[in-house]
Amino acid sequence: MLSKWSRNECGNTDDKKLHGKKIRVGIAYIVTVILLCGLFLAAVNTGSLKVSFPELFRGLFVAYDSNVAAIYDLRFPRIIISMLAGAAVAVSGVLFQAVLKNPLADPGIIGISSGAGLAAICMTTLAPALYFFTPVAACIGGIFAFFIVYVLSWKGGLSPLRIILTGVAVDAFFTGFSSVVSSMSGGDRNGVASIVEGNIAQKTWEDVRTLLPYVAVGLVLALLSVRKCNLLALEDKTARSLGVNVNRARIGISVVAVILASISTAIVGAVSFLGLIVPHIGRLLVGSDHRKLIPFSALAGAVTFLFADTLGRTIARPYEVAAPVVMSVIGGPFFLVLLRRKK
Repeated sequence: MLSKWSRNECGNTDDKKLHGKKIRVGIAYIVTVILLCGLFLAAVNTGSLKVSFPELFRGLFVAYDSNVAAIYDLRFPRIIISMLAGAAVAVSGVLFQAVLKNPLADPGIIGISSGAGLAAICMTTLAPALYFFTPVAACIGGIFAFFIVYVLSWKGGLSPLRIILTGVAVDAFFTGFSSVVSSMSGGDRNGVASIVEGNIAQKTWEDVRTLLPYVAVGLVLALLSVRKCNLLALEDKTARSLGVNVNRARIGISVVAVILASISTAIVGAVSFLGLIVPHIGRLLVGSDHRKLIPFSALAGAVTFLFADTLGRTIARPYEVAAPVVMSVIGGPFFLVLLRRKK
């Protein structure tokens, strides 16, 4: 048996480790918030018009300023949309990885985003007057795509590799079909083409008002699911012994994940790898506890996608590279590294 001194030493060591972990998590949150604020100001000043922070504050809250008004109407909507969509896709990736117990799950890779995009394109093409309900159509398309992937992947159980391969095939099918519909519609830049190409250059405050309520509801539902996400990390038998209806929990969390991925796809187009990269970075910085991981992923997702959009605006000036394209270029090598590291 351990002596009293040894037990005290072990207890002190554990307390120090726990305290150090809390400090590391706190620092990660603080740094991410600072990065988001700094990147927001950088994005505001990316372009021909530039204003200082005092000028921006005065123009927004004190007196009219033509430069600030132009920035407010042209840049603020795309910045806010980038942050909302980034947070939604990142949290969706966390939820999918928890449900499927697959660290390589991502709404863009397994076909959810492309299914949602196809539904959004059909709604925009066939009923443009119902544009506000495009996210609802996208959610239905995303759920349908997830159902197809789930059914086709089932063969005496769910294999992570089978899910990825099936998702890639479903994603290719829906992406190709979306391109066909875009070509038949004439490629309206403000509607169909913006969804297909992930172009957010012409987004307005109307798009912000369309996206915001869906993202807010989805993120709240995700935060309410943190306990079930933690329990799903256990073996199914263990989770059931704790009183969890595993199948019902998986379905409920999957629906929330599909909603978050679909609503962002309806506005900014399909975004690949964002839901893969951010959760892995989050686990390295704040751990696997979803009480910390989900809020951190929302912040980090907003930072990552806003960075991708800002980089896309500057890297080939005066032309723009769509933020989803930037994410694909960054995320592709990251995905290959993960594949090589995982068994």
